[in-house]
Amino acid sequence: MGINIGISEQDREQIAGGLSRLLADSYTLYLKTHNYHWNVTGPMFNTLHQMFEEQYTELALAVDEIAERIRALDVYAPGSYTAFAGLTEIPEDQGVPSANEMIENLVAGQEAVARTARSILPTVDAANDEPTADLLTQRMQTHEKNAWMLRSMLAA
Repeated sequence: MGINIGISEQDREQIAGGLSRLLADSYTLYLKTHNYHWNVTGPMFNTLHQMFEEQYTELALAVDEIAERIRALDVYAPGSYTAFAGLTEIPEDQGVPSANEMIENLVAGQEAVARTARSILPTVDAANDEPTADLLTQRMQTHEKNAWMLRSMLAA
């Protein structure tokens, strides 16, 4: 049975392509944040350990929401490390960074996800895809706030 939700197949595929990049960025940031939660050390351990847990838990829910939106557009969501590596702009770490480097890396990651979400909006708006626009707005708000909170920990 075909899909008829008022968005053309071409627009659905283009939107799903953007959402796939957002999913890859979000999943990569999730992995990075979870890794940092496990491996952070130093005088800010308790604060960072807890903050990283809150952020990776939120990201775990977000990746599901993004993937489900891709499926609602009748496109298959990427779901492998290989697929994500080809779609994300967030680099993997080599080794275990210091606590300050972790914070800096997560600021860059949060900002990257916000940029990816923002880059999809023109296509979404042109297709009158309000559910995706709402999802993107929520993601941008969350990632911009997280980036600000992380940056604030570096200000001294």
